[in-house]
Amino acid sequence: MTISQKHVNKVNNFTGLFWASALLTLWLVHLGYVLAHPMDFQSPWTYVHVLIQTHLYTGLFITSHDAIHGVVSPGNSKLNHGIGWVCATLFAFNNYAVLRKKHHWHHDFVNTEQDPDVHQGNFFVWWFKFMWQYVTWQQVLAMAITYNVLKIWLPMENLIVYWEVPAILSTLQLFFFGTYLPHRGEHAPENKTQSRSQKRNHVWAFISCYFFGYHYEHHAHPYLAWWKLPEAKDYVPER
Repeated sequence: MTISQKHVNKVNNFTGLFWASALLTLWLVHLGYVLAHPMDFQSPWTYVHVLIQTHLYTGLFITSHDAIHGVVSPGNSKLNHGIGWVCATLFAFNNYAVLRKKHHWHHDFVNTEQDPDVHQGNFFVWWFKFMWQYVTWQQVLAMAITYNVLKIWLPMENLIVYWEVPAILSTLQLFFFGTYLPHRGEHAPENKTQSRSQKRNHVWAFISCYFFGYHYEHHAHPYLAWWKLPEAKDYVPER
C-alpha cells in the first residue's frame, strides 16, 4: 500500500502552512525570551532552553527542507519557496538556492560520488565534508556582522549560548539522525533509496529529528511533509 501524492497535497495545503508558521513563531518567541533574560549558568533551565532552541532550529531547517520538496504550500510555489528561504536564512544565513540544488542532487544521486551529502567513513570527517558543501564565506561574514550588531543591545553570552550554540548543535542533530545513521555503510542493491530507518517509535522520532530518522520513508516518498512520515512508517516493513 502506498500514499498517493494527490492525497498528500490535498491534506497538505493548509497543514503545511500551519506547521511552518508555528515553528517560525516558536523559534522567534523563544529566542527573544532567552536573549532578553539574564544568563545563569548555575540554573538547569539555561541548558533546558539551549536544548529547546536547538530543537526549534532543527524545525526551521526541516521546514526549509520540506519547502525544497514543495510541500510547505503545495498550491503556491512562490509562497512555498519564500517560506523555505526565510527559514534557511534565519538558520545561520543558509543559502536556500544552494540547499535546494544540492538536496535534489542528494536524492537523484544518493550514495554515489555525485551525492554532496554522503561521504562514508569517520563521523567527524564526514560531518566536516558535509558542512564544507554548504557553508560559505558570505554566510560566515553575515553571521559575524549580525553578531556584532546584536551585541550592541544584547549580552554577548546570551547571543553565544542561545543564538550560536543551538545552531551548531542542530547541525549535528540533523547530520547524525538525517544523514549519518540512515546512509552509513552498505545498502542492498535493490534498496533504491540507499537508506535505512530508525525503529518505529513516533515519540522518539519526533524528539530526535522531526521524524527525519524515518529516512527510508522520506526517500521513498519525498513528497511527504515531516509530519506525514509516521503515517508512511506505519505502511512499510521495518528497515
